[in-house]
This record gives sequence, structure tokens and C-alpha cells, in this order.
Amino acid sequence: MKNTKRIILNSIRCPDGTILISHSVHDYKEHKDRNNLVYMVDGGHDYLRRNTHNHAPYEELSIYDDAPFEIIRDNYYRGTWDKEGNRIWIKMSEMTDSHLKNCIIYNIDRGLEANCFSNELYQKEIEYRKKNKITIQDTIQEGIQDDKN
Repeated sequence: MKNTKRIILNSIRCPDGTILISHSVHDYKEHKDRNNLVYMVDGGHDYLRRNTHNHAPYEELSIYDDAPFEIIRDNYYRGTWDKEGNRIWIKMSEMTDSHLKNCIIYNIDRGLEANCFSNELYQKEIEYRKKNKITIQDTIQEGIQDDKN
């Protein structure tokens, strides 16, 4: 088995300051910078794909699993939906306690418990919160039930 670093955040900063993030494997994002060049990211957690401009380079912002956990927790995102049904991305460090637990259950229910990298991170976040006495409770939202397990 190959021992490679896992991508936590796939991101660049364009010369005009715009930050592009690719959250999932085919999440292609591009931006036409004020220098009239197109910058792009793709690959999510699976691979880094970029275009390059040697005379106007971008800044690489990607983070890997060998970073300190305090950095990982603020840069690992989970896709979810807001109250209006829009797809949003939330940092693991901002997920509610029940959301973390429900994500683990969701992955297990789909047979992803063996070698599930996201579950490893969610479990580390739960342990980090216990150690640092951090609690993030759900707010009452219409149509969303809190899992009490």
C-alpha cells in the first residue's frame, strides 16, 4: 500500500486575491483574474489540478493531513444543505456536535466505515472538542431533527 499524504484542502489564491477551493473530485472552479488570465482548481481531496501562468503565478494554499490538527479542523469542509435546500460547505470546526456524529453514522450506514478518512477526522474532532471543552449545539431549525444518540 502506498503511503501518500491526503489532501485536506485543495485551494489557490489568484494574483488579485481571489481564493478558489475545489471541495470534491469533479468540483472544477475557475476565475478570470484582473490580469485577464484564467486560473482554475479541480480534484477536491483526490488530486490537485491547476493551470499555470509563469509570468503571473498563483499562490498554493493546499493543506495535507500532516498539518497540525488545529489547521486541519479549520480547513476540512463537509458538504451539506441549508434550510432553503442550497448546497453549502461547512468547516469541520464549525459543525455542530450532532452533525459530526450524524456524518459518522451516515458513512457507516453506507458501508464506508473501513478506512473511512472523513470518519477518522470527525472522530479526532470529537476528541479534540472533549479535550478542549468545546461544545457546538444545534440551533432550532424548522424541518431538521437533532439526533440524540
